[in-house]
Amino acid sequence: MAMTRRITLTLAALLTATAAHAAAPALITTQKLPWQTAEQLASKAVQICASRGYSVTAAVVDPSGHEQAVIKGDTVPLQSLSVSYRKAYTAYSYGQAFDKNSTSEIIAAHQDGPTNGALNTVPEVLFIPGGVTLRRADHSVIGGLGVSGAPGGDKDEACAADAVKALQASFQ
Repeated sequence: MAMTRRITLTLAALLTATAAHAAAPALITTQKLPWQTAEQLASKAVQICASRGYSVTAAVVDPSGHEQAVIKGDTVPLQSLSVSYRKAYTAYSYGQAFDKNSTSEIIAAHQDGPTNGALNTVPEVLFIPGGVTLRRADHSVIGGLGVSGAPGGDKDEACAADAVKALQASFQ
């Protein structure tokens, strides 16, 4: 009798554990660039701008909005480090939210927040050209690339866009 009771309790415990495990939610997975590709992308943007006579900083953000890779040119101003990150973050977050491919597109579409400028106070957001949304072939957003340091955001963005074009096949 004691043996039967132990077996019954053991089976009940196993069934309870199995039911609890079956009720657990599935894991969430996120697509993102491997760090090597993120590093190559940032480096390519800095190289492209250097070939045009501009020393810049390039930052790549991943789908969590965190910096994944940063390459800083040799003679860039101090603020280019934070500005490149903020452009990448804005291109990623707003590109995803409003289906835009660059900070220039976001600005042109007037997706830069309410007229009272409230979103301009969010530390990570920066509505200046120079950020490009990173997308897979299926159009899903996997990050952002921001460039800062050239004499004008349009030049920063051209370097970023050309770097993405050069390496896009590696993240499709």
